[in-house]
Amino acid sequence: MLNKSAKTLMVMALAGVLALTGCSAQKTDASDFVGDQVKYEIVGIDPGAGLMQSTAAALKEYDLSEWKLIEGSGAAMAAALDKAYKNKQPIIVTGWTPHWKFAKYDLKYLEDPKGVYGGDEQIHTIVRNGLKQDQPSAYSFLDKFEWTPDDMAKVMVDIQDGKKPEEAAAAWIADNGAKVDEWVKDIAKADGQKLKLAYVAWDSEIASTNVVKNVLETKLGYKVEMLQVEAGPMWAGIANGDADAIVAAWLPTTHKDYYAKYKGKFEDMGPNLNGTKIGLVVPTYMNINSIEDLKKK
Repeated sequence: MLNKSAKTLMVMALAGVLALTGCSAQKTDASDFVGDQVKYEIVGIDPGAGLMQSTAAALKEYDLSEWKLIEGSGAAMAAALDKAYKNKQPIIVTGWTPHWKFAKYDLKYLEDPKGVYGGDEQIHTIVRNGLKQDQPSAYSFLDKFEWTPDDMAKVMVDIQDGKKPEEAAAAWIADNGAKVDEWVKDIAKADGQKLKLAYVAWDSEIASTNVVKNVLETKLGYKVEMLQVEAGPMWAGIANGDADAIVAAWLPTTHKDYYAKYKGKFEDMGPNLNGTKIGLVVPTYMNINSIEDLKKK
């Protein structure tokens, strides 16, 4: 039988071994290559998005042939990010700014030293040819429409917190009366004419299109139909006249192929928002900083 002192020493020694083992295991987990941690998967959005094309190009440019870009939707990407973040698990997603996720989570863009994703982007307003002649009031408002990433983020966060998109848009308009009044100043009211706004189901474009729809209806007297489509049909709709306008053209990178394909079949009214960005996004608790860190040494 061991005496009390001997037992105490053995317990202390065992505790020390377990503590060292635990520290060693944690260190090993933290040092695992990021590809192994996330199964070499990048969580993407809808396959027609320019962001997905840019990400596919990035995988080639950085020689990341073992990585797989998972197609899905903006909602599916957000759900995967939320689940991983709550459990402090590693995840890599395709991301863009403005987006509510940057207000909700502590995230960072991976550096892109080769510049595959380009620099900061703008969101442009694009209208069909002939809109100025057919609907001069709508044209004048769309030409004046411009807001900031913070404006857009407020609408997006309200939607994410449970408000319907039309309710969030109305609340923002009520809180920003002076800015809205400038958009519609000296513009004649319409008399129930119909307009079609096309958009992709990104949180940013849901926010902006609902705001524009509300202003056109409540301030200028239009009847507006919103057409939710993928990026390709959105641009095609403007080019062939099936839609009147979009406030969702990400340029010069994300939608550059569509811009080139349909050039001459639409009118570019310039940016309605400056300071956007696209790229690969991770939680800040992940110990990687660059796309180059995805390459196994």
